[in-house]
Amino acid sequence: MDHRLRNRILIFLALAAVAAYALVRLSGRQPVAKISAVTPIRENLVSSIDSNGKVEPITPYVMRAQLDTFAEKVSAAEGQQVKKGQLLLELDVKDATAQLAESRDKLLRAEDALRTAKAGGRADEAARASGDLAKAQADRDRLQKIHEALVRLIAKQAATQDELAANELALGKAQEEVARLAGAKKEFGLDLSLSASRAALQVEQAQSEVAALEEKVREGRITAPVDGTLYSLPVKTGDYVRVGDLLAQVADLHQVRVRAFIDEPELGALQPNEPVKITWDALPNRTWTGRTEVIPKEVVARGTRSVGELLCAVNNDALELLPNINVNVRINSQERTNVLSVPRGAVETENGHRYVFVVKDNPLVSQKTLEKREIRVGIADATSYEVLNGLQEGEMVALPGDFDLRDGMAVKVVNTDAAYVRGTRD
Repeated sequence: MDHRLRNRILIFLALAAVAAYALVRLSGRQPVAKISAVTPIRENLVSSIDSNGKVEPITPYVMRAQLDTFAEKVSAAEGQQVKKGQLLLELDVKDATAQLAESRDKLLRAEDALRTAKAGGRADEAARASGDLAKAQADRDRLQKIHEALVRLIAKQAATQDELAANELALGKAQEEVARLAGAKKEFGLDLSLSASRAALQVEQAQSEVAALEEKVREGRITAPVDGTLYSLPVKTGDYVRVGDLLAQVADLHQVRVRAFIDEPELGALQPNEPVKITWDALPNRTWTGRTEVIPKEVVARGTRSVGELLCAVNNDALELLPNINVNVRINSQERTNVLSVPRGAVETENGHRYVFVVKDNPLVSQKTLEKREIRVGIADATSYEVLNGLQEGEMVALPGDFDLRDGMAVKVVNTDAAYVRGTRD
């Protein structure tokens, strides 16, 4: 009896231990995770690049001061539509006008000196040089004939040696005088050549001075070079301006250029002639359209960013976009129609691979479990990824929530409303 009783007691104790262990296990079991999930849908995706940019006129005309002076009168207003040739402002050019008159007188004197030099010098000086030489040559020739006659007469003993010696002395002096006057005339000719060169240089310098001063006087009247918008007029009546100071800027602003600053990682997606949308915070309800034109060929530093400068042509028919304002730029770089997509929030990245957690029915238990699955994605917009492979229509994908999702995790799906996930899509 005692032996059987002891065996029964041992069996009861073993059963109690098993029951206690089972109770402990049951009491410590974690609750099933409650999650939201969606099924992939088909939709049209537009992958866009968003950045900032600055508005520029395509063909700006910049007018700068050509002399140091005062603004005498301003005849236009900034932002005004102007016609070609319309007076914008006038500068004080009294000093330049007086200098121009002096330079013109200087030019006339230089031109007169050049004409005189080219004509052989002053008439009286040229006549005197030629007359003196001709007279000396005539005296020399006369004495030479007397010398020849005396030589014949001495041979006939009709003249004395003293007469011949006196004639030779006078002839020598006459020859020296001819040589002197011929040299003087030659030097006079050289002086005329130098005078002509000097006078020509003086004429050229005077012409340059006159042209520069005439330009300054003309620049005293600042007029519109083309029909367009006077978008910059920093000068007021009475302001002092220096050479090179900006006076006015005019351009046709019906078509403007936007210089968009695109971050380096997004440059590879850019193509010419892609649609562009421009918005401006000052006019939040307006949108301007355009096209990409010049794709960046280099990257430059802009603050803490490395960017390429993309040039876009933008329609501005209402003339609302102003030069140098900062705008928002959206470039539709890629578009796909009727593609399978999943929310961005459902896609995780690990070691350069993207994956999702697919909700699977587990036939062994009455719960659903998660399967970690790698997928390949295409383009993306602000809320969704295009799925190229790895998912099928109708499969359910878990969304992140209060629990860290993991492979094989038991879950309970409590929300499958796609609109809930894409609440900010539109």
